[in-house]
Amino acid sequence: MFDLIVVERKLNKRKVAVAIIIALIILALIVFFIVKGINKDKNEKIQELKTEEIMEIGSKENPILIEQKSLGKNPVLTETGRDLVENIYSLEGHTAYLTFDDGPSNTVTPLILDLLKEKNIKATFFVLGSRAELYPELVKRAYDEGHYIANHGYSHVYSSIYESVDTVIEEYTQTEDVIKAALGNNNYNSHLFRFPGGSVGGRYASIKSEAKDVLDQMDVMYMDWNALTNDAAGSNTIEDIIGSLVSTVGEKKNVVILMHDASDKILTYETLPDIIDILIDMGYTFDNFYSIIK
Repeated sequence: MFDLIVVERKLNKRKVAVAIIIALIILALIVFFIVKGINKDKNEKIQELKTEEIMEIGSKENPILIEQKSLGKNPVLTETGRDLVENIYSLEGHTAYLTFDDGPSNTVTPLILDLLKEKNIKATFFVLGSRAELYPELVKRAYDEGHYIANHGYSHVYSSIYESVDTVIEEYTQTEDVIKAALGNNNYNSHLFRFPGGSVGGRYASIKSEAKDVLDQMDVMYMDWNALTNDAAGSNTIEDIIGSLVSTVGEKKNVVILMHDASDKILTYETLPDIIDILIDMGYTFDNFYSIIK
């Protein structure tokens, strides 16, 4: 009988000990979660303060944040701008306007943008709507880095774009819509068109001539070129490209240089450093059409 009482007391003691241990564990867990919650609130408040601080710095035009802002503009065509575009080759100065057609492409355009950024040169990209739809991020990057985004029509298929004056305007308008979507800017208007194949001569000369009048009524200027590398017309080596450039630039006062950034124009990129150096040696400075269509 005595042994049973002793055993029962020992069991009771063990139950009490287990209960105490369980209670301590529960208490520890409660304290843990309370502390965790406090720390979470504290971290969230710290993050909110940091965010407010960053926004405040940004509002004070922090140079680091300014550098990340887009350098692109919304071009505005004034009467002065019209006159400057029409007389670009005889303007004061000795300026080279680097222009690239038929892009963007995901193979060549990024390389050209990298090089232009390294050289701190702003160019003009006459984009195809069909290509800009494929790579809107490259259109946006070029714009953000201060390059002029102009219009080269949608398809580059002559039989389609030059079917009539209406189809020329439709391709221009369609490409403008693509550019706006790529930039996330419905107010953007390039005001600048380059006819595929150039604005004069050829099989579709009469349609081009009529389209010029309609575009003019839409506040859209057109721009050809007076120098080129022939990178899309037979120049297959660096020497050919440089030879074409030098011979077509000649002793011109201002030059609008035709080049291409389509996917098969890697040679254009590879020759571009030499092109830039040659033009500098010839006394040219570089600009894009923001200086004219402001």
